[in-house]
Amino acid sequence: MDKLLIRGGRRLAGTVDISGAKNAALPELCAALLTSEPVTLLNVPRLQDVSTMLKLVGNMGVVAARDAATPTTVRLDARQLDKPEAPYELVKTMRASVLALGPLLARFGRATVSLPGGCAIGSRPVDQHIKGLQSMGAEIDVEHGYMVARVPGSGRLRGARITTDMVTVTGTENFMMAAALAQGETVLENAAQEPEIVDLAEMLIRMGARIEGHGSSRIRIQGVERLTGCTHRVVADRIEAGTFLCAVAAAGGKAVLRHGRADHLDAVIEKLRAAGASVDAGPDFIEVQSSGRLQAQSFRTTEYPGFPTDMQAQFMALNVIAQGSSKVTETIFENRFMHVNEMVRLGAKIQVDGKVAVVEGVPRLSGATVMATDLRASASLVIAGLVAEGQTIVDRIYHLDRGYDQMEIKLRGLGADIERIK
Repeated sequence: MDKLLIRGGRRLAGTVDISGAKNAALPELCAALLTSEPVTLLNVPRLQDVSTMLKLVGNMGVVAARDAATPTTVRLDARQLDKPEAPYELVKTMRASVLALGPLLARFGRATVSLPGGCAIGSRPVDQHIKGLQSMGAEIDVEHGYMVARVPGSGRLRGARITTDMVTVTGTENFMMAAALAQGETVLENAAQEPEIVDLAEMLIRMGARIEGHGSSRIRIQGVERLTGCTHRVVADRIEAGTFLCAVAAAGGKAVLRHGRADHLDAVIEKLRAAGASVDAGPDFIEVQSSGRLQAQSFRTTEYPGFPTDMQAQFMALNVIAQGSSKVTETIFENRFMHVNEMVRLGAKIQVDGKVAVVEGVPRLSGATVMATDLRASASLVIAGLVAEGQTIVDRIYHLDRGYDQMEIKLRGLGADIERIK
């Protein structure tokens, strides 16, 4: 099992390329199921979750492969798809597999998709997906751990007004893809507004879908008879960009993030500036500079465009060595403070009470062996290791590989002393 060995205390400087967004690439791979024509995706990150999704659609009969010369280009052809199923063996490590349900139902009128496996950061029930698709005419039964779905009669979903009980990103994506081929109009109320939703909508529009309102809480989709193939570039990963912003701000130095989208990170950048970091941006880059000890910042996670839950752990890593105390309130997932105990091993002072973590900044951290518990927790431990004195080993970095494309190589390019060890 791979680990990261970090020798902390180095300032970061240079330029780093931000990869395509995992949370856009996964639904867009599923969107290719909606058409019998070829689809080409550009800027697809090289991640474990993406590899799993490619295996999943390949198991259905889709021809899907990375370009040999340009590995970030993926070509998919779902013309011969003959097995609209997502077995447990392929989805147990990735909850995004539920995104296959809507496209398969929309195109084939039937689907069998395993209930996703457990998730360390908290429960993410699929009941909203089931209720929404049922309102579009699907019959869905849960049998032996699988969602067995079909559309009786014509086999074609029909438009509906769907109001979810809470904001759900994957639910909004599933409904949007399903509605693209449904009869009539679908209106999504309380829709998620994340940039990845907007990017998926723009891809579907390129395929011939009729969608408006994406990026707001109400999305309208007018169903069409068929969708075509397309070429689409995956939007830059705002969470990867935010992680590197926090890393440079915590360790000190100056870096340019090429392809970073500052307009997707307003809440994070606002807190970084309040902490004392300098952040400038243009249409296709973000520049961050930090010197000296920053000021601790309290924040509360919430749905986009608020402070993202996926950035909570990374910003906490900055807070633990900042001046003053801060309060971090997590409102999205119930188990998203599992990195706290590991940070305490490095010398952080953090007290957790339910959904609130109180952080008392310390002047320095000391290296130790720590264990990653989930994707964003692993990134926060890497940041902490970059600023800690001495040597830090981050174990179980397969979590990191699920969401960061060659993170240690990119950090090494900025001057970090970091290496992957077996």
